Amino acid sequence: MSALGKTPHKTLILGIGNVLLQDEGAGVHAIRHLADRLSEHSGIELMDGGTLSFSLAGAIEDAEQLIVIDAAQLGSEPGTTQIFEGEAMDAFVGGNRKHSVHEVSLIDLLMIARLAEQLPDRRALIGIQPRDIDWGELPSPPVAAAIQQACSHALRLAADWQA
Repeated sequence: MSALGKTPHKTLILGIGNVLLQDEGAGVHAIRHLADRLSEHSGIELMDGGTLSFSLAGAIEDAEQLIVIDAAQLGSEPGTTQIFEGEAMDAFVGGNRKHSVHEVSLIDLLMIARLAEQLPDRRALIGIQPRDIDWGELPSPPVAAAIQQACSHALRLAADWQA
């Protein structure tokens, strides 16, 4: 344990989204995909954050490293993935606050962790450009393909941060 009571190098991968709205559920689908690929002893904790709530603040504060996977308006072709690390993540989620369909926005959770002086220094958002946000339980084909890519990005980031 570190001085702040955190497990060293514990990486939380948090998938957020609404799986009833096709591509909006990309982050949760990514967590399900990763759950099939990781062992329990990988040093990575997977969490389905659904449509976000204040109850996730504690998990973010407890993480040494944080990776969030979510559908994001990137202004790109559907299925495009983009990684925002550290302050670039903060700026991106802060600038997209009004476009969130979640009950609580990610920036709210990050601010709670920052105020508690528990915001992970190593943090990243992996955004996936949605195509369809309408009723349906499966992501569109370009987003389904991008989910695998986002998972690979997340695992690479976690491995790089462990080194």
